[in-house]
Amino acid sequence: MTVAINGQDLISLEDFKTLGEVTSNQHDAKLEELINSVSQLVKTYCGQSFLDFYSTNKTEFFTKNFSSHIVELGESPIVEITSVEERDAPTSSYTTLTENTDWVLDSTTDSLFRVSGSNYKNWETGPNAVKVVYKAGYETLPQDLRLAVVDLIMYYHKNEQKQRQTIAGATIQNQTTSSARNSVAFPDHIKRVLDLYKVY
Repeated sequence: MTVAINGQDLISLEDFKTLGEVTSNQHDAKLEELINSVSQLVKTYCGQSFLDFYSTNKTEFFTKNFSSHIVELGESPIVEITSVEERDAPTSSYTTLTENTDWVLDSTTDSLFRVSGSNYKNWETGPNAVKVVYKAGYETLPQDLRLAVVDLIMYYHKNEQKQRQTIAGATIQNQTTSSARNSVAFPDHIKRVLDLYKVY
């Protein structure tokens, strides 16, 4: 599974400034960079793009090294399956499969089940044996995830990722996440939300 690099930002500068109560334009250039970087960080950590393929087709190939009737799609939630194809050898042409006859979508796991009648059937094996074109994700970012993205941008904007800072002679000790006691990671309240959307 791959996540799009430099895809759509998860939040606009305008929305970030509204939610983060930022009224000055002084740091706009820095914030634009942080929005882009944090958007990619969240996509990479969660293993999905969220907004990039809601209205744009994603083509995903699956290499099947062993017999299985399941293909788990990389993006979720599924909006639309455009086409499902498979081939029996790297030099063969793809054959288009028919929904509810050759495959069924399990929307609870965003997986495709290969079927034959009322029985399961294994997908073809080999490099890029299965090809799926589909749309998935969100038209707008879920509110809890949006808040976590805003908090994460502010976290880096204020340099809170640095475990210890000295400002005007005073030392600030920033709390690390409980899941990484010996290294600075996402704060717990942000990680809890991101983990709800993480693909394992």
